[in-house]
Amino acid sequence: MKYTNGKSPLTPAVLHILMALAESERHGYGIMKQVEAESKGRVKMGPGTLYGSIGRMIEAGLIRESGKKVDSKLDDERRVYYEITALGRETLAAELERYRDVIVLAASKRLAAGGSGHGF
Repeated sequence: MKYTNGKSPLTPAVLHILMALAESERHGYGIMKQVEAESKGRVKMGPGTLYGSIGRMIEAGLIRESGKKVDSKLDDERRVYYEITALGRETLAAELERYRDVIVLAASKRLAAGGSGHGF
């Protein structure tokens, strides 16, 4: 999988992980819960999908392990926190622009929900 300045479409898992990390650093379980909450339960990631995606995203430079230290009274010391990188933010912005273009095209064809077309 190649992620270079938004030239390749992102998988749904990668898109949701980037969106979850765009507002704050999170550990894996926190990412899974954030994605589930933001998608209103429509997207649920298992550990295999999550950590496979995280590994590829680190390799591609989209995210990195953060230096965040946890309060052992509040959190498990073994948890690894992740943060989005500048390349990750650029890639997310490019992907969201691609989505905007699709929505504009769908609306122009009267395909968008709420339009007078057939909807989808």
